Amino acid sequence: MFSNTCTGGVTFFGFSVSQFCNFISKIRKRKTYIQKMAAAINGVFPATLQELVKKSKVLVVGAGGIGCEVLKNLVLSGFTDIEIIDLDTIDLSNLNRQFLFHREHVGKSKARVAKESALSFNPDAKITAYHDSVTSTDYGVNFFKKFDLVLSALDNRAARNHVNRMCLNADVPLIESGTAGYNGQVELIKRGLTQCYECTPKDKQRSFPGCTIRNTPSEPIHCIVWAKHLFNQLFGESLEDEDISPDAADPDAKEKDGADGNGEPKDDGKEKGEESKEEKEAKEDTANGNILRINTRQWAKDCNYDAGKLFNKFFNEDITYLLRMSNLWKTRKAPVPVQWDTLLPEGSSGDQKDVAKQHHKVWSIEECAQVFANSLKELSAAFLKLEGDDTLAWDKDDQPAMDFVAACANVRSHIFDIERKSRFEIKSMAGNIIPAIATTNAITAGISVMRAFKVLEAKWEQCKAVYARLRPNARNYFLVPDASLPGPNPNCHVCASDPAITLKIDTKRMRIKELRDEVLVKTLNMLNPDVTVQSNGSILISSEEGETESNEGKLLSELNIVDGVILKCDDFFQNYELSIIISHFDAERDENLFEVVADASQLKPKDEQTEVVKDKEDEPKSAKKRSANGEGDSKDDGPSTSKRSRPTEVVEEDDDDCLVIEEDEDQADVVVVATDKLSVQSPPKSGSKRKPSEVIEDEDITEILESSDDEPAGPTKCKRSRLDDPSSNPVAVISID
Repeated sequence: MFSNTCTGGVTFFGFSVSQFCNFISKIRKRKTYIQKMAAAINGVFPATLQELVKKSKVLVVGAGGIGCEVLKNLVLSGFTDIEIIDLDTIDLSNLNRQFLFHREHVGKSKARVAKESALSFNPDAKITAYHDSVTSTDYGVNFFKKFDLVLSALDNRAARNHVNRMCLNADVPLIESGTAGYNGQVELIKRGLTQCYECTPKDKQRSFPGCTIRNTPSEPIHCIVWAKHLFNQLFGESLEDEDISPDAADPDAKEKDGADGNGEPKDDGKEKGEESKEEKEAKEDTANGNILRINTRQWAKDCNYDAGKLFNKFFNEDITYLLRMSNLWKTRKAPVPVQWDTLLPEGSSGDQKDVAKQHHKVWSIEECAQVFANSLKELSAAFLKLEGDDTLAWDKDDQPAMDFVAACANVRSHIFDIERKSRFEIKSMAGNIIPAIATTNAITAGISVMRAFKVLEAKWEQCKAVYARLRPNARNYFLVPDASLPGPNPNCHVCASDPAITLKIDTKRMRIKELRDEVLVKTLNMLNPDVTVQSNGSILISSEEGETESNEGKLLSELNIVDGVILKCDDFFQNYELSIIISHFDAERDENLFEVVADASQLKPKDEQTEVVKDKEDEPKSAKKRSANGEGDSKDDGPSTSKRSRPTEVVEEDDDDCLVIEEDEDQADVVVVATDKLSVQSPPKSGSKRKPSEVIEDEDITEILESSDDEPAGPTKCKRSRLDDPSSNPVAVISID
């Protein structure tokens, strides 16, 4: 579909850009053409491919920025049997790049609205939409087996890992795609042929729907994002999609309508037209574009920025309103509102500015209230001095701005029973949002569907990964393919023939509950693991509720889980088995309690490891260079993960958050992150990257990975990945949120 000319120009199916745009305009004006899809027109596709397109059953996972474009392309190409699944609802901020949605759709299911919009292109297509999570037990291996192809357009790590494992077990080809600003990536995942999504280590990544931020936070980062939005509502550039008030349109706040995959409601015994009290209130609250509009900034001004009134509004009245949405708290712990007077009674001093200087201390809730009042006073004074429509810009290096976000985030964490963080930790987690680019989404989705054609024809060698980049490479290409398909990583803990990892762990300090939650679920991405001891078959962790609850508080050493013990882990739903070899070490006070490794050399004493590093430094630089299509002699060492991973920055809700590593011929670009005004340069790291393939001359390839954040000054809390040779130019790391 896309090709590059020697002058850097782009052609589409042999047409120039202007010719192609004129052709599309004519098609849009003449609906008769739209009704006849590409596969229905003889000569557009080879006869064999034409039949394959008509008969194939395709699953699209995700209906966001890329998913909308993929669905549109599939329908226009002539695919007639499509299923699409997405849990999210449409937000106002989605409308600038997700063109299947319009303002009247705000608050509705993305999957169902995307289905209806796509049917307008081809009413004869059979599209089934699921407003649900792909990780639900309703969508197991048998569900995936019925498809000829799966196209992933997801925005979060857990779901991507799950779909990767489902497709591997079902032996269904998966086309994985992602974007980060102007950069995009499309790659094929096929069992036994290519590396899987988890063959290469990735940094921790986060992506959150708006209703999670506003209604049901469950992690510290959710509260930090909310606090930054509150800052902008009061003093900064206020955006409609950064509303901090409770989201009355949250679908989880309403009773399940029992709709089937096609969006048809089932009979629930109610009379037609009968509405519950909650439904009536939600309709009243969301009458204006499904979002309740409150001028928070003007109200705060009218209150003269009174700390008590603002505090009670955000942390008492709004929380009380959330409690009225009873359906939200059927399976979650309900929040507990806090009152200003109970924290800082009248007559008490709230002017203890020294509290804010304790950056490494986790403030008490009373201290947070004090910092809130002090920072609010400073910020409001600075804001009122501004002229016209000028606003304050949040900067993590601005003392009152950072204090305000840290205090508000911790108060909200306290309300929702979430672990509070120190100001230092919050500063390292708070990042900036880089908007998604609609053009990049469209290009990436187009490449995904072009790859789908090759998959249907089983032309695997023509399914190499493709990287879209902001600037052309040495050959003046901005769409750069890999030289070959990277094979599976033999040390991968997911797709290897006998998956196994070594777990360096302090068995004297790690408890069974932490082993399950931190290691198996968060790090190894299992859903409902069962764990037994290989030597005696005793059950350590059970997915059956309550069966091993008595073990949760015990240390590993108390249950004889010591150095050399082998644990057998099994996730029945993912059809995933893993052997874990325990390697005990005595962790220092502030050291990570565990680390997942897949290479025995990482377990050598430090002296031996130092010798290995020196030997590698003596190797020729060309033998060590690793890039998306570069050549390297060393094998991929597999994943290496630690408990204390680097805190993750905020990402935009609908599109991929990626770490972009770019090398130019002369020197690496240093990219300045928008608001932070920081240039991030990574020193050499330990670990390994994607298994390289052959070099295409000396071209440099942009590899889009998962994101990590700007690392603040001070000791790091994560194990990083090794990039290029230390003697080479520093590699620019762009932190994409």
